[in-house]
Amino acid sequence: MTMNMPHIPVLIVGGGQAGLSVSWCLKQRGIAHVVLEKHRAMHVWRERRWDNFCLVTPNWQCQLPGWPYRGDDPHGFMTKPQILDYLEGFLRHVAPPLHEGVAVQRVRPREGGGFEVHTSAGDWTADQVVVASGGYHTPIVPPWAAALPPEVLQIHSEQYRSTTQLPPGAVLVVGCGQSGAQIAEDLHLAGRPVHLATGPAPRCARFYRGRDVVDWLADMRYYEMPVTQHPLREGVRDNTNHYVTGRDGGRDIDLRRFALEGLQLYGLVDGYADGQLRFQPNLREHLDEADRIYNGINASIDRHIEAQGLSAPPGGVYTPVWAPAEERTALDLRAAGITSVVWCIGFRPDFGWLQAPVFDGRGQPVHTRGLTAVPGLSFIGLPWLHTWGSGRFSGVAADAEHLAEHLADQVERAVAVAA
Repeated sequence: MTMNMPHIPVLIVGGGQAGLSVSWCLKQRGIAHVVLEKHRAMHVWRERRWDNFCLVTPNWQCQLPGWPYRGDDPHGFMTKPQILDYLEGFLRHVAPPLHEGVAVQRVRPREGGGFEVHTSAGDWTADQVVVASGGYHTPIVPPWAAALPPEVLQIHSEQYRSTTQLPPGAVLVVGCGQSGAQIAEDLHLAGRPVHLATGPAPRCARFYRGRDVVDWLADMRYYEMPVTQHPLREGVRDNTNHYVTGRDGGRDIDLRRFALEGLQLYGLVDGYADGQLRFQPNLREHLDEADRIYNGINASIDRHIEAQGLSAPPGGVYTPVWAPAEERTALDLRAAGITSVVWCIGFRPDFGWLQAPVFDGRGQPVHTRGLTAVPGLSFIGLPWLHTWGSGRFSGVAADAEHLAEHLADQVERAVAVAA
C-alpha cells in the first residue's frame, strides 16, 4: 500500500508564516516540497483575531524572508486589515506548492527512515517532515465553566470579534495576558461594563525615554538572545507575554488606570458555586508584580543609556495610580449584570496526529532549535524555538534559514547514499 503513496523529499504541515517561510527558503535551494494546510493559508490571522486587533510590535520588525515591511510607517502598528494585506503579499511572493483544505490526520516514522503522512486528501511519504502548525491548538476553558448559568454567553478569545457580538450587559474577561488585556481594553473603550479576572501576567511600557521600548531592546540585542542563554533557559517558553498595545499609535495598558475609570478588577478566578464566581485574594500581588517587571525593563534601558553614553529624555519610575482597597473574592454574576464571559487563559498543544516520541509530559515537543531526536522531524514557529522572535514576524526568517540549511544537507546526503 505504501508503495503507491506519492513521495516528496520535504513535507511541511501548516500554511502560516512559519511554514511559508520554510517553503521560501527551500525554493531558493531548489528542494522539492509541499505545504499542507487544513484551512486557508494564514487561517489564524484571518479567522482568530478580533476586528480591532493590531500588532503590539512595531512594523519594522515584520521581516519575513524576502518580504520586509514596505509601508511608510515603520514605527507604527499594523491593524488587522493591514496585517492581512502584508501576509497576502508574502503568500504571493513565496508562491508555495500549497495544498489548502487538506487536514493531516496522522504522521508516523517509517521503518528504514522517512515518514508516512495520512491526510484527508490522500496519503504521502516524505523523507522529512516540518511541523509548522504552531503550539496554540485547543482553547483552555475550565471544566467548571459548564456550571455557569446557561443564559451567560461564553466564548474563548479566539472567537471574540467585537463588542457587538456580545449581548447587552456587563462582560467578564478572564485572563490578562496580551489577548485578555487588549480585549478588556476593546470592551472598555466601547463603553461596556467590564470585569477582569487577572493573572500573573507581566507588563511593559510602550514608550520610554523618547523611543519605543522595542527599539531600545533591539539595540540591547535582547531579541538576538538564544533560549540557551536566557536566565530561565527553556522555562521562558512558558512565560506569559507582556501586555501592551499598539492601538491608536501605541500606548501602555495600565489596569490600575482602567480601575479608576470604572473597570472592575479581581484576582485569579478560582471556581464557581451557588451563583458566584470565586477569586483568589491576589489582585494586589498581580498588579505589584506587573509594575515591578515594567520598572525593571525601564531600569535596564536606563543602564544601557548610561553605559553607551547616549542622550535621551529623562526616565522615571512608574508610581501606581490606584490600588485595591480590598481583595474581592466573590462575584454574583446575575447581581453584576454579567451576560457574557470571554475566556483568555490560553491554549493547550494538540499533536495527537504526530505519532513520534518527541514530546514531554505536557505534550510539548522536545527539540533543539526545532530539531528533534527523531531523524527528519522538525518544528518551526514555536515560542522561543530559538529566540524571542521565533514565534513572530521578526525571528522566523532566521529559524527558517537555519532549518532549510539542515534540510538541504539531509537531502544531499540522501542523494549521495542513493548514488
